[in-house]
Amino acid sequence: MIIIKVDTEIELKQIEQSDSKAIFEMIDSQREYLGKWLPFVEFTKEVSDTDKFVHSVVNAPEDRFEYVFVIRIQNEFIGLIGFKDTDKPNQKTEIGYWLSEKHQKQGIITKSVEKLCDFAFNKQGINRIQIKCAVGNKPSIKIPQRLGFKFEGVERDGELLTGNVFTDLEIYSKLKSDK
Repeated sequence: MIIIKVDTEIELKQIEQSDSKAIFEMIDSQREYLGKWLPFVEFTKEVSDTDKFVHSVVNAPEDRFEYVFVIRIQNEFIGLIGFKDTDKPNQKTEIGYWLSEKHQKQGIITKSVEKLCDFAFNKQGINRIQIKCAVGNKPSIKIPQRLGFKFEGVERDGELLTGNVFTDLEIYSKLKSDK
């Protein structure tokens, strides 16, 4: 079990099966807000859907294992952050994240991404990290920009959102040598 201290109040705790209920309750109580940019919200209808997701993360085979963390403030669940599509032979990964509406605009994700980058570069042997953000999702786009990620371009129709609508994705990257 890995816990990364972000600051005196915020921590990233490696996801466990017991986190499923809190994750589902957050998604269920903020469907409209989270569902605007997160396609999985539409398909997360019951706790069992979240149970399956968490089970797939916790019990992934070693060659497909990804670190995913719950974001907590004073032990209260407020969001998720983690790696996805890690390519170990090429030492690269992507960071994805989401946060409850009431905890937005407090620097929580920016600080959490910064700590996760440090973990990836210094503990996991990663050389390249990318973040993809929907073109219209300005709060999310500001995070890689604040942290010195380089804008690489736009992935056209890169993600299918709720309502069967595609969105373009801005792609940002940071190399270990950029630090």
